[in-house]
Formats: sequence, structure tokens, C-alpha cells
Amino acid sequence: MGGDTVFPFVRIVGQEPMKRALLLNVVDPKIGGVLVRGEKGTAKSTAVRALAQILPETLAVKGCPFQCDPRDRRSMCAECRERDPKEIVPVPRRVRVVELPLNATEDRISGSLDIEHVLKSGERRFENGILAQANGNLLYVDEVNLLDDHIVDLLLDSAAMGVNHVEREGVSFSHPSRFILVGTMNPEEGSLRPQLLDRFGLSVDISGDLDPRVRAEVIRRRLAFDADPEGYIADAAVETDGLRERVAAARGLLPSIVPDDKIVHMAAVAAIGFKIEGHRADLAMIRAARANAALEGRTEITKDDLLATAGLVLAHRLAKGPFEESTYREEDLHVCLAGL
Repeated sequence: MGGDTVFPFVRIVGQEPMKRALLLNVVDPKIGGVLVRGEKGTAKSTAVRALAQILPETLAVKGCPFQCDPRDRRSMCAECRERDPKEIVPVPRRVRVVELPLNATEDRISGSLDIEHVLKSGERRFENGILAQANGNLLYVDEVNLLDDHIVDLLLDSAAMGVNHVEREGVSFSHPSRFILVGTMNPEEGSLRPQLLDRFGLSVDISGDLDPRVRAEVIRRRLAFDADPEGYIADAAVETDGLRERVAAARGLLPSIVPDDKIVHMAAVAAIGFKIEGHRADLAMIRAARANAALEGRTEITKDDLLATAGLVLAHRLAKGPFEESTYREEDLHVCLAGL
């Protein structure tokens, strides 16, 4: 979907952790997506949909149904890889936000093989699903906690592997499916299993602001947007263009930022200090800190980058007992990293 009549991302009041988590994933999709948890009316959906306004332009192979990136042969679909390189024509395209309907079936998501066509002609024909549309884009899942677990597993597996594999009636087909996964949910309507939570690179909990001045500013901006959406968006165009250019610059800077041993050690110490199982958190911490440095226009990751992003990585991974409520506290992170 486009972002032409959506409230401008740059005019969302407050909710800085959510905006930061979304931007970090746009800079480095390998972070592993983000889960936004919060009560209704806290701009979760607005922020995600508005990302379409600042997602940088990229390239696609002309005529490819999966919009393969012509600069990365390894991530191309089988048909593009088999083409003569001279036949690969790059065309510019905007990265977009693809929404997953809550009632989508597995076939609708992963796609299906046209068995009737296979039987009649002997030729394999694949009917693209949402994961094909999502390749190279951002996939938004609202109320992710209301999806069946096997559907969430399917989305997370595709996001992690960058490939969607479909097998029907003994016939199989694979295509690239690299996307930024963003899920939103209201915790009052149910939760996700810890195993699924761990698969999201970042997570952020948000709530409505209790400062009447901030709330009043939210209302003023929304009323101004509703009165004249086109005019309001035009008024925010300079800020929007500036943020889009900043994100594009950060993406270009990212490959030159190499985490040093000190930063890697800090991430390991933090993960151990918070008793985090596995190594997903360590990797996500380093990637998030690196993306943060890139957003700030720096080529060196500092301890401050880790401190600024570690909470987004650790909070949803804290181990909880049957009757325990574990809460992430930033002061505990400072204690873990004291002297490093």
C-alpha cells in the first residue's frame, strides 16, 4: 500500500522507542523485524503504515513478479538467475508496506500451485501469495497475537531464511521472500508464546502519554490532518524527505561499519547478565547498535549505541516463571556493562 494519505511519520508525537525500532529495521532488515505492543489508540498502525513515506527507493529486475534485486544474484528467483546477465534490466521502484489480512489462509500467504494447469499442460504455474508480494518490502501484520501459531511460524521462518518454500501434491516451488516483518498487538487481547517472541529481533511496549500538553498536541495535529490531509502532508514534505535521505545514507554507510571486539564482548556480557538463552539476542544487539550508529552518520559503534538499543532487544526475551512478571530495567544494563 502507499503512504500518500497516511498521517506523516515525522509528525507522530512522542513514541520515540517505537519510531527508533522501526527505523533501525529499515536501515538493517537483518535485525529481524519488530513487534510493537500497546493499547489501542497509541499510533501503532499509523506509524507502520506511514513508514511507506520514508522507505528509500530501490531497484528491481524489470518484469520479475518477485521484484528481485538486480544487484544481488544470490537472492534472485530461479528464473532471474537463469537469465543472461545482459537481459537483467534494472528499474527503480519504491519499497512499500504490504499488509497481511487477519483472516488470510496459509495458501493465501505462501501462494499455491495451480494443480489443474500442471495436470493439463505438464507445466508448473505458481500463483503468488502475500509472501511473494512482500519480497523486498515491509510486511505488516496487525493483531499478530490473534493469528494461529503455525501462520506466525510460517511468517517468521520466511523472514529468517529469506525464502518461501511451497509444496503441494508432490510438486514443490521456492521463491525469494526477504522482507522486514512488523507485527503490532494489544496485549489485552492475548499474548505470543515465548518461542515466537524470541524470533522478533526487536520489541517495544508503548502506551498513551499522561502529559496533558503532549496529548493536546496529538489532538491538534490529528485535527489539522483530518481537515486537510494533502495540505498537512505537503507541509511535512521537507521533514519527510530529510528523514528518507537520512535512512538512505544510513543504509549506504552500514556495510562499512564493523563491530569491534569490545562491542561484541559488551553484547555477550549483557545477554549473560539478563540470562538470555541462545544467541539471537547477542546478534540483534550488535546489529541494532550498528544501525543506530549508521542513523547517526557514524562509522564506529559506541557503548552509547548499545545502551540506546539493548532494551529493544532484551525486554521481550526475559525469562519469566509461572507467576512472575519480569521487567527490563535500564539501570540493570548499566550495572552489567559498568567498567567496560
